Amino acid sequence: MTLQQLEYVVAVNRLRQFAKAAAYCGVTQPTLSAMIQKLEAELGVRLFDRTAGRVIPTAIGEAVAERAEKTLAMARGIRDLVANEKQKVSGRFRLGILPTIAPYLLPRFLPQLCATHPEMELRVVEMKTSDICRAVRQGDLDAAILVRLDGMEEFSLQTLFYEQFMAYVSRTDKLFTHERIRTSDLNDEYLWLLDEGHCFRDQLVKFCHLKAAQSSQNTYSLGSIETFMRMVEGGKGITFIPQLALEQFSSQQREMVRPFAIPVPTREVVLMTRNDFVRDAVSRLLCQSVRAAVPKEMLKMQREGVRV
Repeated sequence: MTLQQLEYVVAVNRLRQFAKAAAYCGVTQPTLSAMIQKLEAELGVRLFDRTAGRVIPTAIGEAVAERAEKTLAMARGIRDLVANEKQKVSGRFRLGILPTIAPYLLPRFLPQLCATHPEMELRVVEMKTSDICRAVRQGDLDAAILVRLDGMEEFSLQTLFYEQFMAYVSRTDKLFTHERIRTSDLNDEYLWLLDEGHCFRDQLVKFCHLKAAQSSQNTYSLGSIETFMRMVEGGKGITFIPQLALEQFSSQQREMVRPFAIPVPTREVVLMTRNDFVRDAVSRLLCQSVRAAVPKEMLKMQREGVRV
């Protein structure tokens, strides 16, 4: 029995397809299947029932997969402990990040970090908050960059920066003439909001009292801030953007940005790890790289802001 075989068992148990599990583990499907069959022969049990188009774990297979997850986590912990003792940042590091943060933050620090530390194999994946929490808890991610929310007490959180929300207003909208946007101004507007499950959406809905707007025919739910911006630029409605997005805007786009009236909704962006995470050298490097890459005024909560 090897750790590699246990990794394959866990992947198949989660994904329920050999092809997907093989791709996830970075091996061919015949290799993965052969290794699992070899383990089944060694244990003298069948771990998975293979039917047409479906893979279902047996009762003992589920129990083995559960123990395998814990064993793999312990093995990673040993490697991480040794690496941290040597203050090394080399090796694979899996980082999750929210899709409402990634396009505006990653270009600011990731290329330079990879160039400065080529020995670190940094793998980044965009995920929603609920998926990130689950992946960090299970050990599928080493760390994540996301927004601090209530109910995250089981994790270790390090503040990276504070980011204000802003409105992006069509030139044909009546609010284009406003210098600042009040929540009461948004009742009858065409709003472009992210799909449910995005904390970016949830925070704005709560702060702006937009719950009635969720069922309004004037509210549109899609999955991309960039898509909403194109709709607004095309002459329709309002959407919301994070502060870091402004750094990529043209002068014409900046003319369409309107700040909120005080109090300004602000999100706290943090680095999340498990409480038993030991690779302090890597987490320090990530925190330093991110903080050095954002405007200095974003490192502290602004007086006019309110965390949402």
